[in-house]
This record gives sequence, C-alpha cells and structure tokens, in this order.
Amino acid sequence: MHVLAAGSLRGVWPQLMAHFSHPVDTQFGPAGLLRERIEAGEPCDLFASANVAHPQALLQNGRARSVAVFASNTLCLTARSDAVREGDDWLSLLTRPDLRLATSTAGCDPSGDYTQELFTRMGDAGVAVRKRALALVGGRESAPVPPGKLAAEWIIQSGQADLFIGYGSYAPKLRLIPELKVLNIPAPFNPRAEYACAVMTPEAENLAEFLQSEKAKAILQQAGFGV
Repeated sequence: MHVLAAGSLRGVWPQLMAHFSHPVDTQFGPAGLLRERIEAGEPCDLFASANVAHPQALLQNGRARSVAVFASNTLCLTARSDAVREGDDWLSLLTRPDLRLATSTAGCDPSGDYTQELFTRMGDAGVAVRKRALALVGGRESAPVPPGKLAAEWIIQSGQADLFIGYGSYAPKLRLIPELKVLNIPAPFNPRAEYACAVMTPEAENLAEFLQSEKAKAILQQAGFGV
C-alpha cells in the first residue's frame, strides 16, 4: 500500500504503522504539494493531510472515495533562547521588529496556512508581523530540512531566523534543546489544525479505519497530537 502523508506525521508514523497489520510504503511532504502530485496522476492508496481542505478537494473532484478526520494539532512559537527577555511572551516576541520570523509556506503546506490565520486573528498587530515573516520551509523551492532535524531547530540554529512558528506536536522535542525556548500561543489566537485522510483506493479502507481507532488515537496523543 502506498501512502502520501504530511511531513508533520513523519515522527509518529512508524509507531502507528507498527500496529497496522499490512506493510505500508509512505512518502512524506507538504500536504499541498502532495495533493498536486495526486492530481497530476501519481498512484496513491491513502493521502494523510494536515488539513481537511486538500482531502476534501480530492473527494469533490472524484479522485477520493471518502474523507475522515483522525487527529488535530495547534501552533507554537519557538525562539532563540538568548533572544527572550524577562517578561516576554509569544506576542511580545512576534511583534519585536528586530527579530527575524520564519514560517512554512502558505498554499504548499497547511502549517503556513494556519500561520496566516494566526496573523489574521492577531488583528492590527498581525499586519506588520505578516509582512516581516519569511516562508523558509515547505515550499516548492525551499531547501530541505536536514535529516534528523526539526524545522524550527534547523532554521534557528543555522542563523536563518530568530523565531519560527510551527506545529505544537514538535514542542516536547524542541523543549529538550537548550538553545531554544518554546512558547504556547493561547487558544483565541491559535487555529485548530485538523488532520484528515483521503481514501483513494478500496485497499486503504482498513488503514483509514485504523487511523480513527482508539489505539491510533492513544499513539497520536502520546506524540503531542490532539484527537
């Protein structure tokens, strides 16, 4: 079975597949770009996206058989530790013009889309932040994140930016890195990311059912996802 899955599932996917009864070949990438590959004719049994919109589009154009939500996520802000002053929070850091902010790429990667929604929810403050933000990962021309590195870790430690907005499921691992500080973004501003799978062939029905099972939910929760 061939699966195309959102890059943010890469860390938890082996644990999930260890409890699935059939062998699965999985390729990971930004969900928007994976959807384009499917629409261009690439064979795929199941598509696991970090949003509902891409699977739903495949359903509407007749490529997918069904769509189901199986997990959720949020955003968090990762900062260079020595850039954080006493009393700083997520908002004070994002609105400091001397700090370089990196994000994923809207349109190509749902993480970038959710980040744009965050800026909108920030109101007037988000206008200037949006203008300063640099889309450094998840795009068609973006440099790949090195193997074994998290995007926020690589972007900040390599000096490309001082701040990075990414998925909250990465926060537990990022908090183990002394050079980084992870700050929560409160619910009124923080979009809820919903993960959905599109069943493309009958062979993938069992996998879609498994992703919605209690066992899968427990694994996803332990990895920092919501269900």
